[in-house]
Amino acid sequence: MKTSWQSTTGQMLKSCPLLRSNLPMRQLILDLLPESPPSLDNFVAGGNAETLTLFTEWLAGTRVDTSFCLWGEAGSGRSHLLQASGFAYIDAAIDPTLKRAPSTGQLAVDHVEMLNDAGQIALFNHFNRLKMASGMLLTAADQPPAHLALREDLRTRLGSGLICRLQPLSDTEKAEALAAQAKERALKLTPELIDYLMRHAPRDMRTLSSIMVALDQYTLEQKRVVTLPLLRELLQSPQG
Repeated sequence: MKTSWQSTTGQMLKSCPLLRSNLPMRQLILDLLPESPPSLDNFVAGGNAETLTLFTEWLAGTRVDTSFCLWGEAGSGRSHLLQASGFAYIDAAIDPTLKRAPSTGQLAVDHVEMLNDAGQIALFNHFNRLKMASGMLLTAADQPPAHLALREDLRTRLGSGLICRLQPLSDTEKAEALAAQAKERALKLTPELIDYLMRHAPRDMRTLSSIMVALDQYTLEQKRVVTLPLLRELLQSPQG
């Protein structure tokens, strides 16, 4: 799916003040993140195009399956898609009992493998209520349902729906995505600058994309083109 960075740029520039060069880069990134919440549009699919298509169809109601489980290693985009679903989002790593989960309605449970006994019973019951009401349950884990250390009846129910593995983006795919975003913003970002950014910044795509927004605003504020010294200055990284 093609990203729509340009559609959000205007909103972000209106809502975010011009960046101050004496602020730590991490704080600048954190300031920008709330303005670009996870969405299907800003998910960089890479090798997950077919999964994203199936997921989009399921969200649209064209699939009859009650549940959809996304699994894969950390950094593969599981949490991004769960938060982009629009469902009530619960992270079982933080709330293993599902205490904060609504009693009815669509639900997205992240890190489902972290549920404790009470949380597993709660999810089992919620699944049954959703199935009766033709509702939808979205879960994410580090392994497919059949391999999770959960109650057998819960494993069976999670395994009865759609199950897709998410592949993490390769460094090449991340670099290509950054180059495309730079082009959309009319930033002249050479392969050497992208390589430096990949080596000195957090490597998840959401943070890297936020850095691109920060870089765009920083060059406008400083009235300078993108060079290695400017990028170093923005990231406040050690010389190297």
